[in-house]
Amino acid sequence: MRKIYIFDTTLRDGEQSPGVNLNMQEKVEIALQLEKLGIDRIEAGFPAASPGDLAGVRAVAEAVRNSSVIGLARSREKDIDAVHEALKNAQDPAIHVFLATSPIHREHKLRMSKEQVLETAEAAIRYAKKYFSKIEFSPEDAGRTELDFLCEVTEMAIRAGATVVNIPDTVGYMTPSEFGNIFKTLREKVPGIEKIQLSAHCHDDLGMATANALAAILNGADQVEGTINGIGERAGNTSLEEVAMALETRQEFYQAKTTLRLSEIARTSRLVSKLTGMVVPGNKAIVGANAFAHESGIHQDGMLKEKTTYEIMSPETIGLKESKLVLGKHSGRHAFREKLIDLGYELNEEQLNSAFAKFKDLADKKKQVLDEDIRTLVEEKMIGTPEIFALESLRLVYGDNPQPGAVVRIKTAEGAWSRKRRTATGPWMRFIKRSTK
Repeated sequence: MRKIYIFDTTLRDGEQSPGVNLNMQEKVEIALQLEKLGIDRIEAGFPAASPGDLAGVRAVAEAVRNSSVIGLARSREKDIDAVHEALKNAQDPAIHVFLATSPIHREHKLRMSKEQVLETAEAAIRYAKKYFSKIEFSPEDAGRTELDFLCEVTEMAIRAGATVVNIPDTVGYMTPSEFGNIFKTLREKVPGIEKIQLSAHCHDDLGMATANALAAILNGADQVEGTINGIGERAGNTSLEEVAMALETRQEFYQAKTTLRLSEIARTSRLVSKLTGMVVPGNKAIVGANAFAHESGIHQDGMLKEKTTYEIMSPETIGLKESKLVLGKHSGRHAFREKLIDLGYELNEEQLNSAFAKFKDLADKKKQVLDEDIRTLVEEKMIGTPEIFALESLRLVYGDNPQPGAVVRIKTAEGAWSRKRRTATGPWMRFIKRSTK
């Protein structure tokens, strides 16, 4: 089965997410976990951007031994020199050179003609050959570049010495059919295309980054670029964990696979989230908290009978222990009974019916019913633990000027039900008034 190389740019494009700033130690920690995940190529940063970024790329290059470490460079000799300096001690160094090619970038950003773009990019690739045997070239905004010109740029890059040509959908503009057609056309029309690898780099502005990357694979891409958790500028990049699990789960369709250690996905996702401060949404595919969680009674019943009824992937595959059956207002009797058994309660049918009715009543009032709630419900309502008191009301007062305080009203079962009120104030909530009604 055809291998798809994975190019991780979490430490470069991912760090360009607004509000994210990784220090050297954090970059190395993530890079070592990416290496453990089995990432083929790690883009460690943009050395020319700052002395700190150069030092960070150098630290990653010195720490990583089993993945290729890559530095990004504009088509400028100064940038290429900075990458060379940063990767001197890398076990397997490579450089990623880019230059925009779309009409809008040529006119408004570069102020270059097509001929000038070709000349500048070719000179940069040839200059990079002085230092590197592995060179990736990216025509930035390739998705909005004229297809004939993109073929011309790709042919030039091959001739100049590039070993990988990356096709970036820089602004997430492409649809899967359009993006796939770019790779199909390049494979058909560019002389010498068989000598290099084609790579896909997609952004998620329209929510199609993963779909576009998979369309590229179907049309001849050898490599996919992206980030862990899909982080990155604006709406982010292709989520590498989504691509890897799509290829794993639908092998018969894609006829391609990665060589990632899939059981490291969950751990890698948690580390990236923790160090970048970017929380993974609960409904995020593969690594979201709800990706293997079920609350619907129909789904829970199916899961308890046969997991594949509602799960196309095993949570153990990505390094999680098991699926979660979340008890809530949509849960059914089957899942509730299994939860009781799991908690050590064996109820007869009458007790189960009564407990389930009380559970449903509680679930209507709470977003999620916890194990502690179930225990309390069963032990108090079914076993007959007497109710000693009940909270009637709670009022808190706080702010920067007034003294903080609290007023609590409870009902107590002292013979007949009676009400008690307690007031506390001050930094230590010292009781200053006690009265009983």
